[in-house]
Amino acid sequence: MTTRRKASKEMLRITQVRSKIGNQERVKKVLTDGLGLGKIGSSVVLPDNGYTRGMVAKVAHIVKVEPVGE
Repeated sequence: MTTRRKASKEMLRITQVRSKIGNQERVKKVLTDGLGLGKIGSSVVLPDNGYTRGMVAKVAHIVKVEPVGE
């Protein structure tokens, strides 16, 4: 028997606050391809789940994360 998690309706606003220049290539790929950020000051709203949290953990020194109230 498996348990399923309910779909999380919580969202996160992720804002880029530092440049990706000088970082490893894999960090740049997570920032641009995974999160969809590219310029300082740009932000995206993504669901709060394990995939998003993992990407944020990889680039935590470049981004600012805040919950979005619904």
